[in-house]
Amino acid sequence: QVQLVESGGGLVQAGGSLRLSCAASGRTFSSYAMGWFRQAPGKEREFVGAISWSGGETIYADSVKGRFTISRDNAKNTVSLQMNSLKPEDTAVYYCAASRIGIQLSPFSYQYWGQGTQVTVSS
Repeated sequence: QVQLVESGGGLVQAGGSLRLSCAASGRTFSSYAMGWFRQAPGKEREFVGAISWSGGETIYADSVKGRFTISRDNAKNTVSLQMNSLKPEDTAVYYCAASRIGIQLSPFSYQYWGQGTQVTVSS
């Protein structure tokens, strides 16, 4: 069982930066790949990026590639999403999620989810 809690969301102007954090409980955190997803009003949940259990592999959606960076600290049971050069279209609720089966793009492949944190980018 893994419990996830996101933090760090807020309101930022276009071009600004935010860093989201996801704190995990449970002794098996390091065995999970971690993903970040987002969901804007009226839209489906969208893959943002993911990181392998070791942190050695990352993958990003084309829409955020070069702007967002995922990292993890298994000693502290945390995963972070550094978001730079934010755009109004990045506005959404951001979720972290844990997958037992490695990096996955589909939200249906993640077993545990946080409650989400709101990111709003003003133009």
